[in-house]
Amino acid sequence: MTGLEIRGLVLELGGRRILDGVDVTVPAGQVTGLAGESGSGKTMTGLTVMGLQPAGGRVTGTVAYDDGEVQVPDLLALRPGALNRMRGRRIAMVFQDPTASLQPMLSIGTQLTDHLRHHLGLSRGAARTRAAELLERVRVPDPEAALRRYPHQFSGGQLQRIAIAVAIACEPKVLIADEPTTALDVTVQAGVLRLLRELTDDLGLAVLLVTHDLGVMSAVADTVAVMRHGAVVEHGPRYQVIREPRTDYAKELVESLPHTPPPGVGEDRS
Repeated sequence: MTGLEIRGLVLELGGRRILDGVDVTVPAGQVTGLAGESGSGKTMTGLTVMGLQPAGGRVTGTVAYDDGEVQVPDLLALRPGALNRMRGRRIAMVFQDPTASLQPMLSIGTQLTDHLRHHLGLSRGAARTRAAELLERVRVPDPEAALRRYPHQFSGGQLQRIAIAVAIACEPKVLIADEPTTALDVTVQAGVLRLLRELTDDLGLAVLLVTHDLGVMSAVADTVAVMRHGAVVEHGPRYQVIREPRTDYAKELVESLPHTPPPGVGEDRS
């Protein structure tokens, strides 16, 4: 199977188990939702897969990566240099706050072209052409002008689209999206979710979508994993988990969390 296989992922921090044997499959061409209440470990799962867990954390388990071209039996076992080469090029992350991945003092064009030149070895001109194409792909208005602007000159929704452009710039096969629409109003949220779904379908991405909002899950996810106390307690097709949850906790989560899909985002997906 191409994508990610997370098996027995454990994160211990300060004598406490933050992640307690997480098992999640993230297949290529699908959006795998990771749901749970605050503190359940869903965000920390994504960060740990990326090697971005808090300093001093002890990590065990395996994260197997396979994109059909490159196979890594365990990302967790890679040396820092090898993991850095994987990040951005093979596996990327979109954060809840796009300013976390964008430098406020650098133009959007500089940030995109530096990323492309570092990972792909493109010339300055080729990188700028590719950067404009990426902004057009994620529907940022007037890409050429946008390349000359700075992060503070864009709205929150446009910044999140730019952050997605940066994430997919080097054609990674795995994308981890951590609450990418939480800070956006419902209309802008719908557009970003549509974009994520389209990129998954068009590029064959394996997407791990972290969110507490079941409306987001019902709009774009193919499968849903529910987390509690650092472990996955239910994992199955989206329809089954949301409509017919098997565990009491998943039932409580379905009843307590927002579950109105953003308007115009795949309400009929089965």
